[in-house]
Amino acid sequence: MSDAQPHRTIRSFVRREGRMTVAQERAFERLWERFGIDFVAAPLALDAVFGRGAPRVLEIGFGNGETLVQQAREDPALDFVGVEVHRPGIGHCLLAAEKADLRNFRVIAHDAVEVLREQIPPGSLQRINLYFPDPWPKKRHHKRRLLQPAFLELVSNRLAPGGTLRVATDWQDYAEHIDEVVAGSGGLHVVERREHHGDRPLERPVTKFERRGLGRGHRIVDWCIARRDES
Repeated sequence: MSDAQPHRTIRSFVRREGRMTVAQERAFERLWERFGIDFVAAPLALDAVFGRGAPRVLEIGFGNGETLVQQAREDPALDFVGVEVHRPGIGHCLLAAEKADLRNFRVIAHDAVEVLREQIPPGSLQRINLYFPDPWPKKRHHKRRLLQPAFLELVSNRLAPGGTLRVATDWQDYAEHIDEVVAGSGGLHVVERREHHGDRPLERPVTKFERRGLGRGHRIVDWCIARRDES
């Protein structure tokens, strides 16, 4: 796939900055140099960033970062990059990463599609996590949903051979949309699809957004979606 793609004009998120605590503000000042990656429209040398060669996981929209930090702490053989636009959540995540003394963790404060398109080299990711993205439930907002054909084409290009996209949602309408766009993807295919009531997450931690959805009586849908092997 060519990297010469049109600039994105429709956002899948709305910036709701909220109010940062003093601790979160100081986290940016103290910890960004250690854990942060500035957005630059040029491919990252990930081996240089982490000081080693290892499989890489990119998590999109990590919220307050608790589950992202948990994954990085529990699997030190992998390198984790989190992408988020909500600064208070990033500040919270930086503090958690410091407490866990992580060496395999970095964060980028920018739009995930632009990060994937501009900063992540082709074939460099073992896994992309997209847990409970904004469902944009109103029909007039469906065009804002992140899971669209162009996004899946970009994902398939950035995944390494055998790499996977892990997705979870608690919105039935969005689940049907995801099934449709993945079925139409030429570069990806579903390895496993699992519906449950919060008791059978697919190789991932339980998230804050998942607990919120379960409290509303929603069912959870998980996917493991793999890059197709080239023939």
